[in-house]
Amino acid sequence: PLSAKMQEQKKWARVKIAEKLRSLHNSRVNILGFGRIGNVIAKRLKPFGCTITGIRRNLFPVPRYFSTADRIRTFENWQQIFAQTDHLICALPGGEETDGILKPEHFEALPKSCYFYNVGRGNTYRESDLVSALRTGEIAGAYLDVFDEEPLPETSKLWEMENVLIQPHLSAVSPEYLELFVEELAASMMLDP
Repeated sequence: PLSAKMQEQKKWARVKIAEKLRSLHNSRVNILGFGRIGNVIAKRLKPFGCTITGIRRNLFPVPRYFSTADRIRTFENWQQIFAQTDHLICALPGGEETDGILKPEHFEALPKSCYFYNVGRGNTYRESDLVSALRTGEIAGAYLDVFDEEPLPETSKLWEMENVLIQPHLSAVSPEYLELFVEELAASMMLDP
């Protein structure tokens, strides 16, 4: 958001922007929802030197690209996992099981320097809980591509926050999306008797 703001003001704010940047190298990335999408995200982050913790229902299989520092954990261990997080990526599917799964205590458990990304479904947390965590500095910022209500209402407090980057559900509009959707649908149909 700061880069966009400086561009809009036609300001060359290299130092100001650089002060806010952090390298991905050696960062701890925890991916909540370590299915197909979470796995692809993790695989793309490994070349940057990130340590990955995939959070899902079962502990196996462990991806081949994982190093000895990477882990698979279940959500029951969230307190230990969240305390060691530089980036929390939420790639959970929608549904009753994940509706409101992230509560205020989850955001409070994250380090103040942690960034939250949601590329799964918007119902996994309550917007008011995230706004509170961002306002009070419980987390550093958020990148949000999905929302409980879409389009995001103009009255949402998220629009006004400088530490939030909002995308209008762009993950579902790429030319490859339909092909990937059909593949995913076919795979899920083969799994369900």
